[in-house]
Amino acid sequence: MIWRETANALKALPMQRLILMRHAEAEPAAGSGRDRDRVLSGRGRKDAAAMARALAGRGMRPDLALVSPAARTRQTWELLHDAFGDVQVREDEPLYNGGSETLRRYIEAVEDEAGCLMVVAHNPGIHLLAVDYLVEGAASPAVLDRMSGGFPPGAAAIFSVDVAGRCSFEGFIQPRDLGGQ
Repeated sequence: MIWRETANALKALPMQRLILMRHAEAEPAAGSGRDRDRVLSGRGRKDAAAMARALAGRGMRPDLALVSPAARTRQTWELLHDAFGDVQVREDEPLYNGGSETLRRYIEAVEDEAGCLMVVAHNPGIHLLAVDYLVEGAASPAVLDRMSGGFPPGAAAIFSVDVAGRCSFEGFIQPRDLGGQ
């Protein structure tokens, strides 16, 4: 009985880490003509797998992933998932090309459900939200300058989250930084 209470108490811990990731590189068009049906390119599949290894190698393992229902974000998640193991996943329609405020609302709605939350979504929303968190967390000008250069496909911004819910910048990983990892 004591173990069960401890396990339940741990489940109720607030979010301690947030990973914001843009889907990996996608094909320019889909056979259906619909943007949401665009799949990952060969490079995108390779980059997503490399990012999975890089994140897992740094001890990043989400408890919950919020994933856009677009084909390219679902494929990115499938390649990430192999490195993380069993992770609860939620696909919600508003995450498809959702703006930064939409993404923030979804994050805030689940912040007590996961110690480490990952969001796999799209630009410009994912980039703008990362910049918002950097500004709110008083990130250094060098970090803000690096993030102002954009949020390329497959990149991930990592934040630690304090007990008050404030995000502090931990790192930014791009596929091009991995050098064939």
